[in-house]
Parts: sequence; C-alpha cells; structure tokens
Amino acid sequence: MLIENYFPLLVKLAAMASIASLLARSNSFKSLLLQESRSLRQRAGLALWIGSAFANSVAIRVFSKSYPAADLGLEGSLIAGILGGYVTGLTSGIIISIPAMLNLELHTMPLLAAVGVLGGVLRDLAPSPEEIWRFTPFPDLNLYRFFTERYEHRRTAFALEFTIGILVAEFLRQKMGAFPSTMLFHLAPGGNNPSNWTLAAVYATTVFAVAIPLKVWNNTRNEKKLEEQERLLVEARLAALTSQINPHFLFNTLNSVSSLIRTDPNQARIMVLRLSKVLRRLLRKHEHLTSLRDELSFIDDYLAIETVRFGEKLRFERDVAGDTLDMLVPSMLLQPLVENSIKHGLSRKVEGGTIRIRTYRTENRLHLLVEDDGVGIPEEKLAHLLDGGIGVNNVHERLKVLFGNEYRMWIESQPGKGARIEIEVPELQSAEAVVG
Repeated sequence: MLIENYFPLLVKLAAMASIASLLARSNSFKSLLLQESRSLRQRAGLALWIGSAFANSVAIRVFSKSYPAADLGLEGSLIAGILGGYVTGLTSGIIISIPAMLNLELHTMPLLAAVGVLGGVLRDLAPSPEEIWRFTPFPDLNLYRFFTERYEHRRTAFALEFTIGILVAEFLRQKMGAFPSTMLFHLAPGGNNPSNWTLAAVYATTVFAVAIPLKVWNNTRNEKKLEEQERLLVEARLAALTSQINPHFLFNTLNSVSSLIRTDPNQARIMVLRLSKVLRRLLRKHEHLTSLRDELSFIDDYLAIETVRFGEKLRFERDVAGDTLDMLVPSMLLQPLVENSIKHGLSRKVEGGTIRIRTYRTENRLHLLVEDDGVGIPEEKLAHLLDGGIGVNNVHERLKVLFGNEYRMWIESQPGKGARIEIEVPELQSAEAVVG
C-alpha cells in the first residue's frame, strides 16, 4: 500500500523532468528564457510553449485514463506565471486547461488561470528576476539563511514566499477536488482519507515539480550565457589583434612617405594616394573573414605602396589556384607575412628579391604559402618567431582563435636563401561561391 501511494508521486517528478528537458532542446524556447524583459508577442510565445507542453500532460491523463500522475497542469500554470508574468500565466493556464474542459472538468480553467496569475504575483515579489532561478525547495535552508544572513533577508523571504505560493496552489486544488460536486481533477494517493505523511508527500512533490524545470532551464540559460560570453571574448580578442596590425602597417607606410617627401615629392604623392585606397578598404571591413580574392587584391594595393619605395628591387609572383579564390580566410592574413618578408628578408638584400604567394587545395584543406629569396631568418630567431613580434605572431594568434586546433602554421628558412611560411586551414566557402 505504501508503494502504491508514493509511486505516482515519483512518476510525476519524472514526467516533469522529461517535459523540462524536451523544452530545453528548443532554440526558440531557450532564446525566450534568456530574455527577462519581453514584449507582448514574446510573452505570448512563452505562454504558447509552456501551455502546449503542459496541456499535453493533461491530455495524457484525460484521454489515457491510466496515467493520473502525468497531469502537471497546475505546476505548468504556476511556472508560466512566475517566468512570464500575469499575461503569460493567465494565458498558459487557459491553454493547459483545455483538455480537462473537454472532459467536462469545468472548474479546471478558473483554477489554473488563477494559479497562473498567482505565479505573476510571485514574480513581482522577487527582488530581481535572477532570484527566481535561485529558488530551492528545501525550506530548512531558506529558514537558515533568513536568520543567519543579515543582508539576505529579502532574498530569503522571497524563497519562503515562493514555497508558500506553491503550497497554497496545491491546497486549493486538494480542497476543491475533495468536494464531490467539484468538476476538478486532483492527484490523491491513498484515496479519500490519506495519511498525514501521504498528504505531506503530495505537497512536497508539487514544490519539487515546480523547482525541477527551473533548475533544468537555469542550467540551459547558464550554458547559453557562457557561449555568448565566449563568443564576445573571441570577438574582442580578434578586434584587439586586428588593431595591432593596422597601426603597425600605417606607421611603417607613413615612415616611407616621410622619407620620400624631400627626395621625391611626386612619388610621395603617389604613395599617399595608394595609402588612402588601402585605408578605405580597411574602413569598409568589419568582418573577421574575407574571400581570398579580396585578400590578394589588398596585397596588390599594399605592394604597390612598397614598390614606390623599393622600385624594381621588389618583385612579386603569384601562383594561385582558381578554385581557391572564393575560399574564406581571416582578414589581413597575408599582409603581415608579406610585410615581414620585405622588412626582414628583402630590405637587407642589396639587389632586392622576389616574394611569391602560392595557394592550393587538398582534401578540404586550404594551403597558403608566402616565401621570399631574401637573407633568411637566423636560427636563434626562427625558434621563437611565433612567440614574439607583431606580424607573424599576430597571424598565429588569430588563427588559433578562429580555428583552434584545426590549423597548421610553420616556418622554414635557410640563412642567405630566404624564408617560407606555410598555413593550412579548413576550407570555408564564401556565400557568393555557394550561390554561384
């Protein structure tokens, strides 16, 4: 007899955990949970989600005739009110009661609508929306906090008010359902004369049934918040790394202009025009990825500036596979590498030299090579090149942020014979290429 009394209560908790988990899988529902200030349309959407889910639980009880513990209508109405306010609670209560009303349980709709409004009242009593998610069903802990935490009285009082509100809702259902003339379902293990322990278990189960989805959905909210924080941190880090490149490039170019103003004013004017073109392109770029075609076009403009400075000493060759031009690469990926080749490889070579850029694809991977025939990189610097400086290290850091462990970058050099930097990243197709 004891098992028969308490087994439906365990089933009720399991059913609530299942409903909470199923709703947590919906991205639309999760987006509504993350918003504490909702428009009328969003509150209606939340009411539809919660109302539909818990109306199904009532329908299972009504139409199956075999699963009374599946009915979570009262708990769902209260949860809707405390999460969305009066409108959401009232609307959800009406939606949830529809299966019972079809079964001629005509007192269900007034009760569930009133419980939904009660949830809205409890929401207004919360010191802050976050306190709703901190609710614990353990009254001893709430009482302990009330008497020991001097500055937490309001939070603890709300937790007690929340618990009392749930108990009041269950009390109304039990008392209304006990009258033979009342057309209302209530879960009554033990029959018409349950023991005090059984009745206490019924009330405790309702409290836990309300707390379970709040805990499940709060974990979902925290996961979404962590994902959003990680995304914002990545964007901030990329923005900081990109801001390192642009002033570095601008500083070097302006130095070149200043050196030409007295010796060759016409060439200085041409360089300023080229620089303005490059800066206009930079100001138009806000995304972290761009097509390889645009990146190579930017390199052409950049090298036009450097050619003014170096003249025929600087030569440039490209071996670019046509099927790589629409691949996406990090913005300003190649410019720091080309600049590094010029500054450290070719500028120290009296007769100048050649920079070569090569791209190709292999097995869903994009390969990018930048090499020069300059003076090369000393062996002691080569080992630490990715850990210091601005140009090469910056590229390495941005690749790490964007691709994690899905990329490779390595540098080869022989003193007096030049240097070679190769990057391998996953293929990312641009939207234009996909449409084409």
